[in-house]
Amino acid sequence: MRIRVTRSTRLVRSPKSGVRSVVWLTMTLATLGVLACARRRITVSGGNVVPAPRPASVNASDRTVRIGLGSAGSSVVSATGEWQLSGAGGETLVARPSAREGWRIERQGTRLRALRPDGFATVWLEGSMTARPAEGSDGLVSYNGKRFRGELLFVPGDTGIIVVNRVRMDDYVRGVVPLEIGTKAYGDSAAVQAQAVAARSYAYVNIREARGSRPFDLTAGVGDQIYGGADVETPVANAAVLATRGLVIKYAGRVVNAPYHSTCGGSTAEPDEVWRSRAEPYLRRVSDRIPGSDRSYCDIAPRFRWTRTIDGATLQAALVRYLGQYTAVPGPNPGTPRDVMIDTRTASGRVGTLKIATDRGNYVLRGNDVRYVLRAPGGEILNSTYFSVETAIGRDGSLSRLTVRGMGYGHGVGMCQWGAIGRARAGQDFREILGTYYPGADVGPVE
Repeated sequence: MRIRVTRSTRLVRSPKSGVRSVVWLTMTLATLGVLACARRRITVSGGNVVPAPRPASVNASDRTVRIGLGSAGSSVVSATGEWQLSGAGGETLVARPSAREGWRIERQGTRLRALRPDGFATVWLEGSMTARPAEGSDGLVSYNGKRFRGELLFVPGDTGIIVVNRVRMDDYVRGVVPLEIGTKAYGDSAAVQAQAVAARSYAYVNIREARGSRPFDLTAGVGDQIYGGADVETPVANAAVLATRGLVIKYAGRVVNAPYHSTCGGSTAEPDEVWRSRAEPYLRRVSDRIPGSDRSYCDIAPRFRWTRTIDGATLQAALVRYLGQYTAVPGPNPGTPRDVMIDTRTASGRVGTLKIATDRGNYVLRGNDVRYVLRAPGGEILNSTYFSVETAIGRDGSLSRLTVRGMGYGHGVGMCQWGAIGRARAGQDFREILGTYYPGADVGPVE
């Protein structure tokens, strides 16, 4: 049984408000549908009668993940095919726009409404709105010009509209892999497959560990995994996601959070070398040296070796702006820098603690915090903590120039992406690559 709402019922004028939504009509039809079909255990969603949802699949690839795309005062939504806009958690049909017809979502407190291109508006609805392709349509929803698989959820927030992409796990991973590992070469497929498994594992763990009242599991930025939706998909990445369907990284039977980074510089690091976190048995230091040579698998990376030079004025500005976020500073000005010294090194050779001496005192930075203080003028953080320093002191005793010579790019924990590419080119498959960078872990389905 199906209940259809025709295009002519999208919006009609009301003498009182100028516009009236078809919400009341849809609710009436939905109620009739539920009464007529209750014994068949079907539910009403968006004006159409659909089968009741089955229990969540144990296959990681079939899980649903919620990605926070951002927040804005208003949002424009459309789709490449016919689509529908619903309220009340997706249960109440608001409109069925045509393909590529852009509607603007506006917020007023905890209420939302949608405006058609010609200015006609729905009534204000309490709570969220959902945009999804119409039943039978293979189109993609679009938010501010970017296309996404799945559906878009618009939630009134404290200062704007929170936009969330609810999408099947592997469709999410398809939008992550090309931005995280980058290569489009079929010869690097083993590395791309390893990246797909690592990205799926990270997302799976964060779905299970989602806390608080936020309406999403992950963000689309560097705080989690960079996600670009359908527009960034590539044939190599899509093939890698399909080839590794359902596979995650597990240790002792548990799916694990699988960190990764661009370039290790010759050796990966353990978590407690970089972060204030405990060691993990599957995140041990791994040498990236190619057997029988003085080369590393990741030395093909553009930032395998690097140099950054910071003049005294730039360093002082960085200390004023960032130092107090990572160590105690008495007052707003930590002073004029006079020296920078590596105090300790970790087992993998990275900087464990860095001492910065100024005319007002000495400050100690630990692990990855160093990268966020020794920034470039444009705000770019330091490439890694795998470095040495050279200083030049002026006649007045202040530091005139700091030269940082380093190796690698990223935090250094877990899989080295350029190392994975080098290993793939050497003939290793994705299981061997993952087994190297996550020693002792298994690759397999959730159950």
